[in-house]
Amino acid sequence: MNRPEGLKMASSAASAAPARLCCGLALAAACLAALLPAMSAAQTPVAAQVQDGVAEITAEALEWRPELARFRVHLQPDDGAASRPLLGAGVEGAEARLLRGWAAEGGVAGLAGVIYDNRDRGHSEIDRARFPQLTALRYGADIRRQNLDLGLAGPMLFPATVLGNSSTAVTGGTSPRSLPRLAMTSTDGPARAAQTALANHLYIYPAHRDFDGERDLMPANWAYFVATRGSSYSDQPFLDAFALTLAAFRPDTRAVMERGLLVVPTLQMIMRRSLAGINSDESYLSGWAHPVVFEGRDLRVERMMALARALTPETLPPQVVVRVVDEDFADAAGLLGLGERLYDTPSAIARLWRGWGARRMLHVAASALPRPGARAGQGGAQRFEWVLLRGDPGRVTILPQDAEGRSARIVIDWHERRPDGPRSQRQTDRVDIGVFAWNGHYWSAPAFVTVAFPGHQLREYQTGPDGAPRLVAVDHDAVSRGAAFDPVLHYAAPWRDTALYGPDGALAGWERRLADGGILRFDVNGRTADGRQLRHEETPGAGGSRILRMVLD
Repeated sequence: MNRPEGLKMASSAASAAPARLCCGLALAAACLAALLPAMSAAQTPVAAQVQDGVAEITAEALEWRPELARFRVHLQPDDGAASRPLLGAGVEGAEARLLRGWAAEGGVAGLAGVIYDNRDRGHSEIDRARFPQLTALRYGADIRRQNLDLGLAGPMLFPATVLGNSSTAVTGGTSPRSLPRLAMTSTDGPARAAQTALANHLYIYPAHRDFDGERDLMPANWAYFVATRGSSYSDQPFLDAFALTLAAFRPDTRAVMERGLLVVPTLQMIMRRSLAGINSDESYLSGWAHPVVFEGRDLRVERMMALARALTPETLPPQVVVRVVDEDFADAAGLLGLGERLYDTPSAIARLWRGWGARRMLHVAASALPRPGARAGQGGAQRFEWVLLRGDPGRVTILPQDAEGRSARIVIDWHERRPDGPRSQRQTDRVDIGVFAWNGHYWSAPAFVTVAFPGHQLREYQTGPDGAPRLVAVDHDAVSRGAAFDPVLHYAAPWRDTALYGPDGALAGWERRLADGGILRFDVNGRTADGRQLRHEETPGAGGSRILRMVLD
């Protein structure tokens, strides 16, 4: 199969991939650049035609939108979709009976006007015979040659609601990862994920090997797409569930939802509120309803359909938007002076704890995008709730700054690597805070504020003379301890640093104990006693690890 090196189907049984990493959003950008000359020569995009429920997308149908850095796809409406059966003739069961019953009683939105986008070339494709009204995409040879049809969604936006998936993962090179982790750790991945969701496009990706076993490797959490536990085909139950849910809406409700760009947050709320064990608002406003990765066995499809059916244009929950007002996460921190801002997007903020402080602060404001057509004071958020979804309650303080919770000051103390839940053995390095809006009828899907810690480091903090915690020592030698870390975000070094404080309690310098037993002392500016300047450089380590070495100038 023609696909980028390093990108394979997300089956754990697949053969080894080529060594060179050559996929993800960097590759997508190169592919876009390759198509742009041909696009500039085109006069006017030619809308892709739909035949028998399938639209073939070629370069002729693409219009480059510089303000979006994306292609807008021109697509003729699928006029025959509404005349096709709501469900395939052989589709039976409780969900099918519900949907057909509602259709007979007064109409359902169905799936006419919904696009299905498979981005793994049919490897894990929805059963289209179950959903005849879907408009499926088929990519032309010119698109496939550039591999723009494979892997993460991003290069193209479509003029309709999209349900899509890709059972692929990055397996080659030095930084193998699932598509969800790729999106979170690529330079423009978070922005593209947010943009895709705001276009009413919901995609499902397996968390291939990033959430199996003993570790949660995700550096952040968001509700822009759905990550599923497992590899190939773990996305299938979710495709089916969301297709049935989209079909179950009342036509007027889904029309308002689509016009207001609320498809993805509404579907996210419905899935999370309907999960097994989530039977109340209290349980919904907890970490149980908002993991970073979801399991198919927890889906309750009939509940999802019933909740979709119950929503009206007046009761649709809003989209929560968050922004940082103030913070002490820095542009440069740690031994390499790297930034601590992983990303800022409309409904998700993520930080990396790289500095030496024991306590950090974020002041975040929240607002809501109301449903379209709502009068002032209606259809938006009456109040916001800030909830610690993942993390140590004794180390996180959330202080709402007004009665409606429209902003909050978040204070977080250092977290060691720990279980991601009270009954879980899986380890995580992340704190998740969810921000929910209440509109008088339903709680919204969450916006997220997340902080990821370098859990591969061993840090020791103690209370200083002023009563505040301060760093005592940090062991950077994750490699010798066998502590895994993401080389895209973090590094290791073969030494242990002990902090040296002056009489006034201020950090004065460091004592570094090397792997060979040697000791080096330097001041807070990195100068040794003989005046040499210490700096650090990266070197490649085994298995793609980033290892630091010292240079004394």
